[in-house]
Amino acid sequence: MRIGLGTGSTARHFVDLLGACVRGGLAVTAVPTSKATRKQAAAAGIRLSTLDETPELDLTVDGADEIGPGLTLIKGGGGALLWEKIVAAASARMIVIADDTKWVPVLGRYPLPVDIVPFGFEATRRAVEAAAAASGCPGPAVLRRTKDGQPFVADSGHYILDATLGSIPDPEALAARLADIPGVAEHGLFIGLATVAIVAGPESVRIVEAARI
Repeated sequence: MRIGLGTGSTARHFVDLLGACVRGGLAVTAVPTSKATRKQAAAAGIRLSTLDETPELDLTVDGADEIGPGLTLIKGGGGALLWEKIVAAASARMIVIADDTKWVPVLGRYPLPVDIVPFGFEATRRAVEAAAAASGCPGPAVLRRTKDGQPFVADSGHYILDATLGSIPDPEALAARLADIPGVAEHGLFIGLATVAIVAGPESVRIVEAARI
């Protein structure tokens, strides 16, 4: 099987478990979505590839910052949203693993990450705020920074904006507006990509499948 490996605190658990399965004889080839995941997977003994070498994947397993109606997602808290979305789009299926605090009736409580090119980032930031306002969810978009105050640089080489919107009533409309901004490389709204969510609560685990049209 050809597997995309997600990035983040929950995905790290999956990579550890997959490594144990590989050491037990499971044969997989994995494409990581970040440098951190690649390093972890290599240490776990998982056979690694790239999307150039393995452009079609059977499955991606990743976490999410929020899971909303229709398995719409907010992702990118770890800054890997561009690579995560490319890998997910190259996969036949995407399984999201999360605890039940990530399950929300409306997306937007978690700040929406937006991957932007560094050139002209202030103009792009203003355009992102305008797009959010036009989509009925106005709020500030703030440049993500490191602890020493420097701009956070993702593995893509881009900057990240975090848009605090509170509630996103129409994720599809906002996604379309953000995609039209020249300085935006990608946004953290994952729509129509997740096929299954495995959501763990204190008493049980729910498996939620996306509606098939």
